[in-house]
Amino acid sequence: MAAHEAATARQPEDPLLGDQEAANMHGDRNEEDNNNNARGSFPAWLPFLGFLFLTLNSAVAVVRSRGETMAVAFITFSYVDLVALFVCLRMYERARAGSSTREWLKIAVWVLTTLLTLGFSYRVAAVMPAPVALLVWLMAFATVAGGFVAFFVLKEK
Repeated sequence: MAAHEAATARQPEDPLLGDQEAANMHGDRNEEDNNNNARGSFPAWLPFLGFLFLTLNSAVAVVRSRGETMAVAFITFSYVDLVALFVCLRMYERARAGSSTREWLKIAVWVLTTLLTLGFSYRVAAVMPAPVALLVWLMAFATVAGGFVAFFVLKEK
């Protein structure tokens, strides 16, 4: 019995999280950890390459739309929404756990993903037969509701 209690006492507080994730969750990161892991575990050029691809793809889509106002507006909206979403996600990752900034960023992330989901659903549903369009909208609303529950109803562990 004493051996079991001793083993239990030595277990980390968050056994499923690595040291960095557990420290981040509890706000125990030091400045050196912030500088060493600011980029995450992927190469620094990877996000740049992703944004370059997104920008070039959006520019090509605008050119191919041949000046159709609604298509250009949708492409621009999608691009701006995605960039804002990535910025908010990055800020959320760096915000201190439990801070009001983190909560506001969580709201911003949910709003941006909701707008993107509804925008794409509108474009897809517009070219589908009525029963399929209804299914597209039902899936969109289920996704938005699921995101709301995941972000605001269920608590972080």
